[in-house]
Amino acid sequence: MLIVIQDLHRVYEVGSEKVHALNGVNLTIEPNEYVAIMGPSGSGKSTLMNLVGCLDTPTSGSYKLKGHEIGKMSDDELARIRNQEIGFVFQTFNLLARADVMHNVELPLVYAGVRHEERRKRAREAIELVGLSDRIKHKPNELSGGQRQRVAIARALVNKPSIILADEPTGNLDTHTGDEIMAAFERIWKQGNTVILVTHEPDIAAHARRVVRMRDGKIESDLRQPNREPAGMAG
Repeated sequence: MLIVIQDLHRVYEVGSEKVHALNGVNLTIEPNEYVAIMGPSGSGKSTLMNLVGCLDTPTSGSYKLKGHEIGKMSDDELARIRNQEIGFVFQTFNLLARADVMHNVELPLVYAGVRHEERRKRAREAIELVGLSDRIKHKPNELSGGQRQRVAIARALVNKPSIILADEPTGNLDTHTGDEIMAAFERIWKQGNTVILVTHEPDIAAHARRVVRMRDGKIESDLRQPNREPAGMAG
Protein backbone atom coordinates (compact mmCIF):
# COMPACT_ATOMS: atom_id res chain seq x y z
CA MET A 1 0.00 0.00 0.00
CA LEU A 2 1.38 3.43 -0.92
CA ILE A 3 -0.65 5.61 1.50
CA VAL A 4 -2.34 4.46 4.71
CA ILE A 5 -4.16 7.16 6.72
CA GLN A 6 -5.89 6.19 9.98
CA ASP A 7 -8.01 8.43 12.23
CA LEU A 8 -6.14 11.53 11.05
CA HIS A 9 -6.82 14.80 12.86
CA ARG A 10 -5.41 18.27 12.22
CA VAL A 11 -6.33 21.01 14.67
CA TYR A 12 -5.25 24.62 14.21
CA GLU A 13 -5.36 27.19 17.00
CA VAL A 14 -6.68 30.53 15.76
CA GLY A 15 -6.48 32.90 18.70
CA SER A 16 -8.41 31.22 21.52
CA GLU A 17 -10.39 29.06 19.07
CA LYS A 18 -9.54 25.55 17.89
CA VAL A 19 -10.35 24.74 14.26
CA HIS A 20 -10.71 21.02 13.45
CA ALA A 21 -9.59 21.04 9.81
CA LEU A 22 -9.43 17.23 9.69
CA ASN A 23 -11.65 15.22 12.00
CA GLY A 24 -10.85 11.51 11.86
CA VAL A 25 -9.95 10.77 8.22
CA ASN A 26 -9.34 7.18 7.09
CA LEU A 27 -7.99 6.64 3.58
CA THR A 28 -5.80 4.15 1.71
CA ILE A 29 -4.34 4.67 -1.75
CA GLU A 30 -2.51 1.99 -3.72
CA PRO A 31 0.30 2.54 -6.24
CA ASN A 32 -0.89 3.68 -9.70
CA GLU A 33 -4.28 4.93 -8.52
CA TYR A 34 -5.80 8.08 -10.04
CA VAL A 35 -7.71 9.88 -7.30
CA ALA A 36 -9.59 13.19 -7.17
CA ILE A 37 -10.22 14.79 -3.78
CA MET A 38 -13.25 17.10 -3.87
CA GLY A 39 -15.13 19.24 -1.43
CA PRO A 40 -16.38 22.78 -0.79
CA SER A 41 -14.17 25.47 0.70
CA GLY A 42 -13.41 24.57 4.32
CA SER A 43 -14.03 20.84 3.79
CA GLY A 44 -10.46 19.88 4.67
CA LYS A 45 -9.27 18.87 1.19
CA SER A 46 -6.36 21.34 1.12
CA THR A 47 -5.31 20.36 4.65
CA LEU A 48 -5.37 16.70 3.62
CA MET A 49 -3.26 17.52 0.56
CA ASN A 50 -0.71 19.36 2.69
CA LEU A 51 -0.46 16.34 4.99
CA VAL A 52 -0.18 13.84 2.11
CA GLY A 53 2.49 16.09 0.56
CA CYS A 54 4.45 16.22 3.84
CA LEU A 55 4.08 20.00 3.97
CA ASP A 56 2.37 19.63 7.35
CA THR A 57 2.14 16.99 10.08
CA PRO A 58 -0.98 15.64 11.83
CA THR A 59 -2.12 16.64 15.30
CA SER A 60 -3.04 13.02 15.94
CA GLY A 61 -3.64 9.80 14.02
CA SER A 62 -1.37 8.03 11.57
CA TYR A 63 -0.15 8.76 8.03
CA LYS A 64 2.16 6.17 6.53
CA LEU A 65 3.78 6.72 3.13
CA LYS A 66 5.43 3.53 1.84
CA GLY A 67 5.34 2.22 5.41
CA HIS A 68 7.07 5.29 6.92
CA GLU A 69 5.21 7.09 9.72
CA ILE A 70 5.27 10.74 8.57
CA GLY A 71 4.21 12.29 11.90
CA LYS A 72 7.40 11.06 13.58
CA MET A 73 9.83 12.50 11.02
CA SER A 74 12.15 15.47 11.52
CA ASP A 75 11.98 18.52 9.24
CA ASP A 76 15.05 17.26 7.34
CA GLU A 77 13.47 13.84 6.81
CA LEU A 78 10.24 15.44 5.62
CA ALA A 79 12.18 17.61 3.16
CA ARG A 80 13.91 14.49 1.79
CA ILE A 81 10.57 12.67 1.39
CA ARG A 82 9.08 15.70 -0.41
CA ASN A 83 12.01 15.84 -2.80
CA GLN A 84 12.19 12.10 -3.54
CA GLU A 85 8.61 10.82 -3.27
CA ILE A 86 6.27 13.68 -4.20
CA GLY A 87 5.94 15.80 -7.33
CA PHE A 88 3.87 18.95 -6.78
CA VAL A 89 1.81 20.74 -9.44
CA PHE A 90 0.25 24.03 -8.32
CA GLN A 91 -2.42 26.26 -9.81
CA THR A 92 0.09 29.10 -10.22
CA PHE A 93 2.83 27.12 -12.07
CA ASN A 94 5.67 28.51 -9.84
CA LEU A 95 8.25 28.62 -12.67
CA LEU A 96 11.46 30.67 -12.71
CA ALA A 97 10.80 33.54 -15.12
CA ARG A 98 14.40 33.93 -16.34
CA ALA A 99 15.08 30.20 -16.82
CA ASP A 100 14.21 28.21 -19.94
CA VAL A 101 12.05 25.08 -19.94
CA MET A 102 15.04 22.74 -19.55
CA HIS A 103 16.41 24.58 -16.50
CA ASN A 104 12.98 24.85 -14.84
CA VAL A 105 12.40 21.12 -15.23
CA GLU A 106 15.85 19.98 -14.08
CA LEU A 107 15.85 22.20 -10.96
CA PRO A 108 14.70 19.48 -8.48
CA LEU A 109 17.58 17.31 -9.72
CA VAL A 110 20.03 20.14 -9.07
CA TYR A 111 18.82 20.23 -5.43
CA ALA A 112 19.10 16.43 -5.28
CA GLY A 113 22.75 16.56 -6.40
CA VAL A 114 22.23 14.61 -9.65
CA ARG A 115 25.08 14.90 -12.15
CA HIS A 116 24.71 17.20 -15.16
CA GLU A 117 24.42 14.56 -17.91
CA GLU A 118 21.87 12.51 -15.97
CA ARG A 119 19.90 15.67 -15.11
CA ARG A 120 19.66 16.66 -18.76
CA LYS A 121 18.63 13.16 -19.85
CA ARG A 122 15.85 12.89 -17.26
CA ALA A 123 14.63 16.44 -17.87
CA ARG A 124 14.39 15.74 -21.63
CA GLU A 125 12.38 12.58 -20.96
CA ALA A 126 9.92 14.46 -18.73
CA ILE A 127 9.59 17.32 -21.24
CA GLU A 128 8.95 14.80 -24.02
CA LEU A 129 6.22 13.10 -21.96
CA VAL A 130 4.25 16.37 -21.69
CA GLY A 131 4.74 17.13 -25.38
CA LEU A 132 7.02 20.16 -25.17
CA SER A 133 10.25 18.97 -26.83
CA ASP A 134 9.97 21.80 -29.36
CA ARG A 135 9.84 24.42 -26.56
CA ILE A 136 12.86 23.28 -24.56
CA LYS A 137 14.78 26.59 -24.94
CA HIS A 138 11.75 28.84 -24.38
CA LYS A 139 11.22 30.89 -21.23
CA PRO A 140 7.85 30.97 -19.39
CA ASN A 141 6.83 34.33 -20.89
CA GLU A 142 7.16 32.77 -24.36
CA LEU A 143 4.68 29.99 -23.50
CA SER A 144 0.89 29.82 -23.19
CA GLY A 145 -0.74 29.12 -19.83
CA GLY A 146 -1.28 25.49 -20.75
CA GLN A 147 2.32 25.08 -21.85
CA ARG A 148 3.54 26.63 -18.59
CA GLN A 149 1.44 24.16 -16.63
CA ARG A 150 2.87 21.29 -18.68
CA VAL A 151 6.38 22.51 -17.79
CA ALA A 152 5.30 22.42 -14.12
CA ILE A 153 4.05 18.84 -14.61
CA ALA A 154 7.36 17.81 -16.23
CA ARG A 155 9.24 19.35 -13.27
CA ALA A 156 7.01 17.35 -10.88
CA LEU A 157 7.84 14.14 -12.81
CA VAL A 158 11.59 14.57 -13.14
CA ASN A 159 12.49 13.03 -9.76
CA LYS A 160 10.38 9.95 -10.62
CA PRO A 161 8.27 10.43 -7.49
CA SER A 162 5.81 7.94 -5.98
CA ILE A 163 2.99 10.50 -6.13
CA ILE A 164 2.05 13.38 -8.41
CA LEU A 165 0.05 15.77 -6.20
CA ALA A 166 -1.86 18.45 -8.13
CA ASP A 167 -3.73 21.32 -6.43
CA GLU A 168 -6.41 22.82 -8.70
CA PRO A 169 -4.08 22.26 -11.71
CA THR A 170 -6.53 23.76 -14.25
CA GLY A 171 -7.79 26.59 -12.03
CA ASN A 172 -6.17 29.39 -14.07
CA LEU A 173 -6.83 27.87 -17.50
CA ASP A 174 -9.67 27.95 -20.02
CA THR A 175 -11.68 24.78 -20.72
CA HIS A 176 -9.79 23.70 -23.85
CA THR A 177 -6.40 24.20 -22.19
CA GLY A 178 -7.67 22.43 -19.07
CA ASP A 179 -8.53 19.42 -21.23
CA GLU A 180 -4.94 19.40 -22.57
CA ILE A 181 -3.59 19.35 -19.02
CA MET A 182 -5.91 16.52 -18.02
CA ALA A 183 -4.74 14.56 -21.09
CA ALA A 184 -1.17 15.00 -19.81
CA PHE A 185 -2.17 13.60 -16.40
CA GLU A 186 -3.86 10.69 -18.17
CA ARG A 187 -0.60 9.80 -19.96
CA ILE A 188 1.34 10.07 -16.71
CA TRP A 189 -1.10 7.79 -14.89
CA LYS A 190 -1.01 5.23 -17.71
CA GLN A 191 2.79 5.14 -17.41
CA GLY A 192 2.39 3.85 -13.85
CA ASN A 193 2.40 6.97 -11.68
CA THR A 194 0.01 7.61 -8.80
CA VAL A 195 -1.92 10.83 -9.45
CA ILE A 196 -3.86 12.71 -6.74
CA LEU A 197 -5.82 15.79 -7.81
CA VAL A 198 -7.42 18.29 -5.47
CA THR A 199 -10.26 20.11 -7.24
CA HIS A 200 -13.67 21.63 -6.68
CA GLU A 201 -14.66 21.14 -10.34
CA PRO A 202 -16.76 18.01 -11.10
CA ASP A 203 -15.68 17.90 -14.77
CA ILE A 204 -12.01 17.78 -13.69
CA ALA A 205 -12.70 15.15 -11.02
CA ALA A 206 -14.47 13.05 -13.69
CA HIS A 207 -11.08 12.32 -15.28
CA ALA A 208 -9.98 10.36 -12.21
CA ARG A 209 -10.77 6.69 -11.55
CA ARG A 210 -11.73 7.36 -7.94
CA VAL A 211 -13.42 10.39 -6.37
CA VAL A 212 -13.11 11.10 -2.64
CA ARG A 213 -15.54 13.78 -1.40
CA MET A 214 -14.87 15.67 1.83
CA ARG A 215 -17.10 17.73 4.09
CA ASP A 216 -16.45 19.21 7.55
CA GLY A 217 -13.05 17.55 7.86
CA LYS A 218 -14.33 14.04 7.14
CA ILE A 219 -14.64 11.82 4.08
CA GLU A 220 -18.27 11.93 2.96
CA SER A 221 -17.98 9.45 0.08
CA ASP A 222 -15.33 7.43 -1.76
CA LEU A 223 -16.41 6.13 -5.17
CA ARG A 224 -14.45 4.23 -7.80
CA GLN A 225 -15.06 4.63 -11.52
CA PRO A 226 -13.08 1.62 -12.81
CA ASN A 227 -14.49 1.27 -16.30
CA ARG A 228 -14.96 4.89 -17.13
CA GLU A 229 -12.91 6.69 -19.79
CA PRO A 230 -12.08 10.20 -18.58
CA ALA A 231 -14.00 13.04 -20.20
CA GLY A 232 -12.57 13.89 -23.61
CA MET A 233 -10.41 10.76 -23.74
CA ALA A 234 -12.91 8.19 -25.04
CA GLY A 235 -11.73 5.91 -27.82
